[in-house]
Amino acid sequence: MSHDRSAFGAFLRARRDRLTPAQAGIDAFPGPRRVPGLRREELAVLAGLSTDHYSRLEQGRQATVSESVLAALTRALRLNEVEAAHLRDLAAPATRPRRPAPETQRPDPGLLRLAATLDHVPVLLLGQRAEVLAHNALLRAVLGRPLPPGSSFTDFLFRDPLARERIVNWAEFGARSVAAMRMEVGRRPGDQRLIAAVHDLRRTDPDVARWWDDHTVRDYASVPKRIAHPEAGPLEFNIEIVTAPHAPDQHLIVYTVEPDSSTARVLPILANWATPESAPTGPQH
Repeated sequence: MSHDRSAFGAFLRARRDRLTPAQAGIDAFPGPRRVPGLRREELAVLAGLSTDHYSRLEQGRQATVSESVLAALTRALRLNEVEAAHLRDLAAPATRPRRPAPETQRPDPGLLRLAATLDHVPVLLLGQRAEVLAHNALLRAVLGRPLPPGSSFTDFLFRDPLARERIVNWAEFGARSVAAMRMEVGRRPGDQRLIAAVHDLRRTDPDVARWWDDHTVRDYASVPKRIAHPEAGPLEFNIEIVTAPHAPDQHLIVYTVEPDSSTARVLPILANWATPESAPTGPQH
């Protein structure tokens, strides 16, 4: 997973395989088809490139990729904004300066203050590599585990059996988390700790390996989460993400609820059960 053109080519192939000629708005070229999606020559025509040029891109033999070519590939493959950004990250020169991930991450004070005002719903502040920077008491009560600062939410999600037991739609949530990890690796290909963590998860978890090989990418985005709580019963949340312009690598995860829903009615009871010392908890200065 080093920052080379193989990752760029693999992403192109994955997107090409998923786009049929009909979806691309063209007539299929004649002859037997060996791929479910577009042929290389079909995509090349759509992007206004020669087949040889496109083949070099997909095979990782093109040293540089111009902005105009990236724009043409984005249009031809019908990439969304997140996929287009990932394609640009993969195409970026290895020599482009990239901000290294800090060894010690500190929670953004503004996001911490916001978390403190949201004590009526579960909140979780994540940094790079899905490192837990802070959380509140309701988050612990809902998930059933303390998530101390510096721990990995990814480890909880994929290594703690309680996550699969308590998160009803765990597969959907897990797949989206892997897609977000792939996006993060594209942004920071030099982050060896992140790359090692992904390698280890792929080696030990077949679900992660399958989702990773799918080449799906997602930025942090809203996704529903359904919880089977042993005392409070079924809980339903919409997950909203808040970021600060000056701290783009930190994400405040807010578990929102529908007004007057059964979840909204039971949360105050859970809050009374929760231990106050975990709300919100961050590194001590």
